[in-house]
Amino acid sequence: MNNEARVDKWLWAARIFKTRTMAAAACKKGQVSVGGRQLKPSHLVHVGETIDVKKPPITYSFKILQAIEHRVGAKLIPEVLENVTRAEQYELLEMSKISGFVDRARGTGRPTKKERRALDDFKDDTPIFFGDFDFDLDDEEQDYE
Repeated sequence: MNNEARVDKWLWAARIFKTRTMAAAACKKGQVSVGGRQLKPSHLVHVGETIDVKKPPITYSFKILQAIEHRVGAKLIPEVLENVTRAEQYELLEMSKISGFVDRARGTGRPTKKERRALDDFKDDTPIFFGDFDFDLDDEEQDYE
């Protein structure tokens, strides 16, 4: 059994990412680290190391039990890795699920129901000035000589 594996292959084989391409892209974006040091996709990881994977809004931590490069069945995952993610990270995940649209920036995309109602109220409260003005200004002609 090999004691080291490429980090992108290990992340894919351990079913942390759906495809190896996604695992490599996460490495390139700086979302994968060991000991606070960001890893390239070709970095070799060893048995016993702890990998941190940022999948917003939380950071997962996994301890490597086996360095594999070929995908295994889901039932064998407990033999490959140990999930050592802290409890406060999962609490953060629950809070983000409860709060709803966390990643949506204000003003982008479709308005929420609350924002749409505020827009409708604003439109309804806007006064219409057509009846208040006298558009017949030609009655008073002045000479400015």
